[in-house]
Amino acid sequence: MSAPNIKKEKLSRQPMPEQEAHIRAKNFDEVPIGLTKDMAIKEAQRCIQCKKPACVEGCPVGVDIPGFIRHIKEGNFTDAITKIWEKNSLPAVCGRVCPQELQCEGNCVLGKKDDPVAIGNLERFVADYERKNRKAALPAKASATGKKVAVVGSGPSGLTVASDLVLKGHDVSVFEAFHKPGGVLVYGIPEFRLPKEIVFSEVAGLESLGAKVACNNVIGRTVTLDELFEEGYEAIYIGVGAGLPTFLNIPGENLIGVFSANEYLTRSNLMKAYMFPEYDTPVIKGKNVITLGAGNVAMDAARTALRLGAESSKIVYRRSRDEVPARGAEVHHAEEEGVEFFFLTSPVKFSGNEKGRLTSMTGLKMELGEPDQSGRRRPIPVKGSEFDLACDLAIIAVGAGANPLLTRSTKGLALNKWGYIITDEKTGKTSRKGVWAGGDIVTGSATVILAMGAGRQAADSIDNYLAVGW
Repeated sequence: MSAPNIKKEKLSRQPMPEQEAHIRAKNFDEVPIGLTKDMAIKEAQRCIQCKKPACVEGCPVGVDIPGFIRHIKEGNFTDAITKIWEKNSLPAVCGRVCPQELQCEGNCVLGKKDDPVAIGNLERFVADYERKNRKAALPAKASATGKKVAVVGSGPSGLTVASDLVLKGHDVSVFEAFHKPGGVLVYGIPEFRLPKEIVFSEVAGLESLGAKVACNNVIGRTVTLDELFEEGYEAIYIGVGAGLPTFLNIPGENLIGVFSANEYLTRSNLMKAYMFPEYDTPVIKGKNVITLGAGNVAMDAARTALRLGAESSKIVYRRSRDEVPARGAEVHHAEEEGVEFFFLTSPVKFSGNEKGRLTSMTGLKMELGEPDQSGRRRPIPVKGSEFDLACDLAIIAVGAGANPLLTRSTKGLALNKWGYIITDEKTGKTSRKGVWAGGDIVTGSATVILAMGAGRQAADSIDNYLAVGW
């Protein structure tokens, strides 16, 4: 008698537990709660361990994704984080804010017919497990080389360079302009999406490897690159990001109540305005808030406004929903929390009262025409379609430019017409000997993991330079 043919039960993607929308919209606690051990193991069991893993090809830093997932499947969480650390020094960050749907998960073979493996959620799980349990040994360091390297900026790009070069045996110092390390990870991303204790824990791990982190150092003003070389640094990496606010250049932008997203989020995130008066950082909270733009920064701003007590929070975007650049998860969370979306609407002007305070925004309806240089259909104004939206706070989140503070004070550094640093695409070398750059100051605003990928390339090039020269 033959054995019965038992069909193996298909495992579904494990849903990420989250705070309920009506509760989280009133607090700054992290929205996703995190997978349990059992959920993580079940999700890891969905991975089919491809011989040629396309997910790894989609990861800008080349994490051995099947390798760390196999350890999770076996319940070896410490081995899993050790495997990730081989390529990624910021797993708790990447597991939360990377656009996995476009990168590793977007390439997952399972995703062709089913839901892809939740790679980001699994990465976050093992990173959080290690942070709570502290079982893994730190990565091994090479013998000291005696070579000094300065890293300007402590965002994801700079932290990656610092981590890689410390492990290669170099003496690394990271200089940060703000009073806390982390760059855009702490000033740009809200607590409910990336808790700051996680960033600081990742930085503490870097310091435990031997890197020095010096805050309140505005390189380009307090110290120049030339002076860093004079102090004995043999190589310098610039990873200062793209933090110069972009405005709309429409009437009324100087009214009280009109903020750049950069200032609004920095006040709330880095300077803890959301905890006022415990932290003495005032911010206009607003009852009727409008955010211009539809990227991740716009979602962060609109959702922050709700948590600060706004009665209504609106996103105004000149293209349609199909062209929204923000991650789908962020748009979904915003809608669940009550953010309203006004698509195909372009701001025309802001209006205020006799005291110079914002009272409304005039919008103009748009329709989509032929694709422009970005590949998206160009918005075209609809004549006579102007209308007003009441608002006492407007947040402009339409992008950021290259901050010229450092580049203007550095001779011999080639820039493009937008003020970004020109580098060799494969190495990160700039036009100036001994200086590398990467991340948003080179590419313009991009993702955390792409900045980390640029840092990885530059670190390898710097290591080679310190050994054999330019």
